[in-house]
This record gives sequence, structure tokens and C-alpha cells, in this order.
Amino acid sequence: MLGHRFSRRELLNQALTHSSHAHEAEAEDGDGLENAADNEQLEFLGDAVLGLVTSEALWQRYPEFQEGQLSKMRAHLVSERHLVNAATRLGIGDFLFLGRGEEKSGGRQKPALLADALEAVVAALYLDAGLEAVRGFILKNIVDPELERFGATTSSGLPISDFKSALQEALQSSGKPQPSYVVTDEEGPDHRKQFTVEVRILPRAGGNPDYVARASASTKKQAEQLAAKQALEHLRIHRIAQETAD
Repeated sequence: MLGHRFSRRELLNQALTHSSHAHEAEAEDGDGLENAADNEQLEFLGDAVLGLVTSEALWQRYPEFQEGQLSKMRAHLVSERHLVNAATRLGIGDFLFLGRGEEKSGGRQKPALLADALEAVVAALYLDAGLEAVRGFILKNIVDPELERFGATTSSGLPISDFKSALQEALQSSGKPQPSYVVTDEEGPDHRKQFTVEVRILPRAGGNPDYVARASASTKKQAEQLAAKQALEHLRIHRIAQETAD
């Protein structure tokens, strides 16, 4: 399920061992130090590895975003709420080693336990196979699925307004006027209406737009954000082309 076969199996066992199980094992076998290892130290390391890989991915994919926007996105991607969703998709709760009391109280579904275990698994992968292996795991299972939804819906937990804010800041930093948003079409009945919005990037001296991006969605706000996302991508490609020419 993780896409990796551990050469040090004990790392995976430790990553899945909650402190309640470790304490019980230690009590039953006083000198069984190996059995007493829980996932708390691995969780500490996994949190750092997850933060590094997530920060790098956001820095690469959204070069036009300001530090505050990147920090907001990273905070969501490494939040307990999001990690619980990823851990649930992987089925990590089914494999946890829990103490008897924690088992009876529904520990396999507890958000904190699932998020901590996922961070510990990240650390175990890192220690067993290195940064490249764990980067692939994090991107595939934690970062990429959420970024694919980012901008397409407001229900993902990410602030969709980031695209409009980012476009405004990108144009401001280059000395250009603020973009204008125009609703160009409305279709469908009230309960299933589709709005088409254009965002227009104007030249410094005024006149016809330098670039127009168009997008449709079920609300004006979503359509504006999707159009702004297209405009940001245009600015990014245009900037890269200019840098290459220079």
C-alpha cells in the first residue's frame, strides 16, 4: 500500500506503534526495550520531512505566490485534518498497534492517532530509503491529490481566493494595473446556473488588454478564481520565456 518494501522492517513496526501499546508491552515484559518503542520520535522527524517536501513542492509550482500565501497552503497540507484524510485513504488505522484501552475507545479512527502515525510512516520511509523515496510518497499521497482540487472548489479546505490575491500581487509588483473581472455569460436555471468570467490584464498605458483568460463555474466567485489561475500561469510562462531570452 505504501509502494515500498522495507529493508528495516522494525522502522515500519515502530511507526505504527502507539504509546499505549508500547507501555503495555513494557509492563508485560519489563526488559523488552524493543517492544516498548513507540512512534513519537518518528512522528517528530516525519513532521520535519513532510514540511520540507511540501515547502519545496509549493515553491516550485507557485513561483508567483508570496511567502504568506505559500505558508497558508503549506499549513493546510500538513494540518491534522488533511493528514487524517490521507491516512484514511491509505488505511493506516487498520495496521496500528494499540493498547487494549485505546482499541476499545476507537483509537483506529481517532484523528490525532492517524495523523501522528502518518508522520511516523513518513519518517520510517525516509530513514529506510532516503529523501527521494519519501518525496515520491508524500507527493503522491498527501500533496498532489489536494493541489489538483485546489482552485476547483472551496470545499477542499484551501482558500480559493489565493489565486485572485496572487494575480493582484503579481501585477502590482510588475507595475501593471489591477485586473478587471467581467461576467460574459450566464446559462442554465437558477439552481444550476453556470457563469463565464473573463479576467483582463491591462497594459500600463491603458487600451486593449494584454491578455484575457476565461473560465466557467457554478458561482461567479469560483469562475473568477479559475480565470485568475489561468492568468497566473500565463504570467509564469511569459516570465520564463523572457528570462530564457535574456
